[in-house]
Amino acid sequence: MPEPSDAAPDANEPSLEEQIAAYQREFQDLDPQVEQVVSALQRLNRRMNVAYGRQTATLGLSNAEWEVLKALVVSGAPYRLGPGELAKRLGLTPAAMTHRIDRMASEGLVTRERDENNRVRVIVELTREGREKWLETMRLSSVFEEELLQDLSSEDRRHLGEVLTRLLRRVEDAQPDAEGRLNDLG
Repeated sequence: MPEPSDAAPDANEPSLEEQIAAYQREFQDLDPQVEQVVSALQRLNRRMNVAYGRQTATLGLSNAEWEVLKALVVSGAPYRLGPGELAKRLGLTPAAMTHRIDRMASEGLVTRERDENNRVRVIVELTREGREKWLETMRLSSVFEEELLQDLSSEDRRHLGEVLTRLLRRVEDAQPDAEGRLNDLG
């Protein structure tokens, strides 16, 4: 019987143990330890994205808008980037970024203005309202993340962070064309 924490919330999704057993049945060369780590990371990522989506929705934000706010904050004061740089950081096409910026500008989260030094260039800047939304999302996320990691000691958290960062870097090295979001670990 799977552990309660491993039991799938969706009756259609097998437990990790059931999934790994099925994989092993069909592919005998499978390393069950590797599969457990990878499958657990994938499920954790999906479920965390759902949780974050629910949090941002309570604030009237989409996850997509949250990503733009985060990129602007990470860029540092005065929280300004060009649409092309935003698109690159988020792994989006310029057209998708334009659509997202249009929506966010109409919501008062960002402004879009011509660069005074280069009238061809457009600058997207975080507004005070956008920064407040970012801060409120961070407050909600901090509570969720602390609860998520509550059973891990400070040393466990440090070690887990190091291990996951090593794995992420290995994927980045193997997939050098996967720019955008992955470059922020620098």
